[in-house]
Amino acid sequence: MLRSVFPALVLFALATSCTRAPNSADGALSTDDAGALVVPGDAGLVVEPAVPGPMEGISLLGDTLWRPAVSEAARERLGNALRDAQRGAEAAPNDPDSLIWLGRRLAYLGRYREAVATFTRGIEQHPNDARFWRHRGHRFLTLRDMTPAIVDFTRAAELERGRTDAIEPDGAPNAANIPLSTTQFNIWYHLGLAHFLRGDFPAALRAYDECLKVSLNPDLKVATAYWRYMTLRQLGRDADARSSIAFAGDSITLLENDGYLDLLRLFRGDVDVASVMPPTPAGTMDVANSTTAFGVSMWHQLNGRPSPAREIQTQIVAGGQWAAFGSLAAEAELARGRQ
Repeated sequence: MLRSVFPALVLFALATSCTRAPNSADGALSTDDAGALVVPGDAGLVVEPAVPGPMEGISLLGDTLWRPAVSEAARERLGNALRDAQRGAEAAPNDPDSLIWLGRRLAYLGRYREAVATFTRGIEQHPNDARFWRHRGHRFLTLRDMTPAIVDFTRAAELERGRTDAIEPDGAPNAANIPLSTTQFNIWYHLGLAHFLRGDFPAALRAYDECLKVSLNPDLKVATAYWRYMTLRQLGRDADARSSIAFAGDSITLLENDGYLDLLRLFRGDVDVASVMPPTPAGTMDVANSTTAFGVSMWHQLNGRPSPAREIQTQIVAGGQWAAFGSLAAEAELARGRQ
C-alpha cells in the first residue's frame, strides 16, 4: 500500500542531511577534508561529493532513497548557483523570490528535505503566495509523500483562483532559453500526477482537465495530454482517450517535450516502439530516459501486455533515477501490482 513517510523520517533527516561548514571569511568556495564543496553562509550548507549522500526518503516499494550522487562538473556549477541563492536570501530575507530560488537550488542538488524546509519557511512568511505551496508540493512528490503534496497543490490552486497566471522562471532552461510553464500549469499538472500515482484516477482527470485549460503552448499541451490520456485509459474511457490525442498526428513544433509527443504518437499507433525507445546493443530495452521508458511500459500495460510492462518498470526502478517522475510512476505501478 502506498504510504506517507515524511513524519517518520524528519528526525533522521535533520540528523543526516545538513552538514555544518567551516567558517569562510571571504565567501570563496572551498572543500572540506572529505572533498565536499563548501558553500559559505550562515546556514553552513555543504554540497555533497559525487557519491550517494544521506538518506532522503523511502520509495513506494520500501527501498531507501539516498541523496543522488552529483558529478564533479555539476557539483561546481550547482554549488555556485546555490551560493548565489543563499546570498540572495541572506541579503533579502523577506523577499519571496529569493527564498524560492534557495529552495529550488537545494532541490537541484538532491537536498529535497532541506528544500521542503525552505519552502515551509516561505509559507510561514508568505502564506498567501501560491508558489511556495506549489514548490513544496513538488518536493513532497519527489519524496513519495503524496498526502501532503495533494494538500499543498490544492491550497495553491485555491490561492491562484481568479488570479492572472504567470510564467515560471526555469531553473534548467531549454535550448532556446524560453521558459514555457506557468504557476497554474505546474499546480494542476503536479496535482494530477499526485492523484494518478495514488490511483485516484477520477481526481487525476479533474486536475488534468483544469491543467489543459492553462496549457497554452504546444509543449504544455503535449505534456498534459500524455498523462490525461493514460488517466482516461485507466478509467476505461478508451474512445475519449483516443480522441484526446488526435492532435498529435499533426505537425507540431516543440521546444522541449518531444519525448512526450513521441509517446502520444506511439499510443496513436503512428510509430513503432523501437523508434521511441530503441533497444540497447545487448538487445534489451534502453531505460536511460525513465520518462520515455515509463510511457512505453504503459503502452504495453494498457494494451494487455502486463509482463513486458512490469519488466520495463522494474528496470526503471533499478536504474537509480529515483527523483525522475518516470521512476516514481514506475514504483507506483509496481506497488499497485503487489496489492
